[in-house]
Amino acid sequence: MTKIALLGAGGKMGVRLATNLHGSRFTVDHVEISDEGRVRLKSAIGAECVDREQALANADVVLMAVPDRLIGKIAHSFIDRVRPGTAIIMLDAAAPYAGLLPERKDVTYFVTHPCHPPIFNDEVEPSAKSDFFGGIAAKQHIVCALMQGPEEHYALCEEISRTIYKPVMRSHRVTVEQLAFLEPALSETVGATLSLAMREAVDEAERRGVPRQAAIDFMLGHLNIELAIAFNIFPEGRFSDGALHAIDKAKPEIFRDGWLGRVFDREAVLKSVKDICA
Repeated sequence: MTKIALLGAGGKMGVRLATNLHGSRFTVDHVEISDEGRVRLKSAIGAECVDREQALANADVVLMAVPDRLIGKIAHSFIDRVRPGTAIIMLDAAAPYAGLLPERKDVTYFVTHPCHPPIFNDEVEPSAKSDFFGGIAAKQHIVCALMQGPEEHYALCEEISRTIYKPVMRSHRVTVEQLAFLEPALSETVGATLSLAMREAVDEAERRGVPRQAAIDFMLGHLNIELAIAFNIFPEGRFSDGALHAIDKAKPEIFRDGWLGRVFDREAVLKSVKDICA
């Protein structure tokens, strides 16, 4: 049996992971420092927590369900207590890409992150349709990166990743740098920013007299077809001549020249992850 030490087991993300690991082929030692977290975990799956030192001493894998900004600090606090050959799994690329992990050549560093359930999906069950984050009922894709360690550890860590994020469809293998391009650059710097910009545009339409629900329904409905066309989900779809004209006129008004190059510049991404960790 593979033994996992789950750090932060009583946190919001930790309980999600603990729930999906419960009943799997993996044996889990749950570690949680807060009384509130311990109660939350007990309520969720009936699990008791163990002392961190005990969990680390017995662990084949250390799974870190801790805040991104604390990954480096916490890894430094326990790195001398794990056995050679231990695999350490992190849920975000910020600290690894920023170079904040402790130097130790005889352990494995592995990073995994969910893509979250896609907009275009075949979910029909209410529990899946309302599972926007994933890891409960809705299917999602994931990305995985073996930062250091033997190749055979990739299969083990990916299996754990598929378990904690289940149900999983595709699992993409990437590098840690590529994962940093995906988050924060692609998903947050671009995706989250544009999402809030669209919400602000709805707010402005309302300010100008459009009923708010009408503006929301119009925006979300149009995004459905526009994203389907843009990402070739709807291959026979085409933007109208009027839409293409509006896009051509809007781009220089909304975006500065060279914005993509600046967002995905390695130094910019590195600065972003360092800011996150700080």
